[in-house]
Amino acid sequence: MSKRRKRKSKPASDRITGNGRAAAEVKSENLKQQAWADLPVELLELILSRLIVVDNVRASVVCKRWHSVASSVRAADQSPWLMYFPKSDNCYDFYDPVQRKTYSLEFPELDECRVCYTKDGWLLLCREQWAIYHHFSLFNPFTRELIKLPRFERSYYNAAFSCAPTSAKCVILTVKHVNPTLVAISTCYPGANEWTTVNYQHRSVFVISIWDKLVFSNGLFYCLSLTGWLGVFDPLERTWSVLEIPPPKCLVENFITKDWRKGKFITAHEGNIFVIHICCGEDPIIFKLDQTLMEWKEVKTLGGVTLFASFLSSHSRTYITGIMRNSIYFSKVRFYGKRCISFSLDEHRYYPNKQCHDWVERNAFDTIWIEPPKDFAGWM
Repeated sequence: MSKRRKRKSKPASDRITGNGRAAAEVKSENLKQQAWADLPVELLELILSRLIVVDNVRASVVCKRWHSVASSVRAADQSPWLMYFPKSDNCYDFYDPVQRKTYSLEFPELDECRVCYTKDGWLLLCREQWAIYHHFSLFNPFTRELIKLPRFERSYYNAAFSCAPTSAKCVILTVKHVNPTLVAISTCYPGANEWTTVNYQHRSVFVISIWDKLVFSNGLFYCLSLTGWLGVFDPLERTWSVLEIPPPKCLVENFITKDWRKGKFITAHEGNIFVIHICCGEDPIIFKLDQTLMEWKEVKTLGGVTLFASFLSSHSRTYITGIMRNSIYFSKVRFYGKRCISFSLDEHRYYPNKQCHDWVERNAFDTIWIEPPKDFAGWM
């Protein structure tokens, strides 16, 4: 008998042709997608928790599962607290707008001191001596750290600092309006022996008034005048300039008419400069500095950002809570300290309702927003 030759079978991969090959490619692609979608929760949490907030939000739109995990590990910004200055003793109240709770602490270190500014949980304090000398210091009310600065022998209008004094980049600044075309800027840093003061000349074309509000952003101090002009001081280069940007019309009108029922605040968020203008009985108007076109633009939304406005210093936060997003929180509390006045840009209304208020009251400068410690239970 003749032996039949056995036919060698081809590998399955060689037999796939036409529709079969296309089906295999689709199956392979589905396996790849399935692998990403079916990552263990622990691994997803590890990956997404390492992303910055913006990338975390982008990753959350991949699918429902990713959205759930991304939201659970997203590090939301902590809301600042409202600090109340006492009238007589040294007992200070702190109001938490998220929990709607008030905490009280005594600070004998602040006796006879005036709070000028706050940033990164620190206060800039000033105590006058014989109405001639000013003793500045930086104080952390949550750690009780106190850093004294050199004696300041000049008058000033406003003061601020760039960051926490624990950083080598900390700069303290004071601004004095000398005349419509001259401003005196003094600076020092923790550990310095004296202040450095330089007079800067403006171009006379600008109608400049007292420099009223200060904010630090991207290495620069921005100074807003009563008439709405914006000055910029670079502490590294020690240069001063007034931006040739016409101020928002409402700020100029406010100054000309001397309508003190109106007010303004300045703050920064991720390098952007915002000015908030308010008037009794009207909705707040928010302007954003377009640094490309060099002009002020009115904005109708903050894109999820929350602004905390007070006359001494203002702050911004991202992704605090859903109800607080895209809102402005002011430095006043109603209903026996249970509700902070805010304005929602989504709903175009104040909370509590019909809060037509006069922001320039006698106690307008008696409160300030301050960043609390991350673990505030430890110091209570």
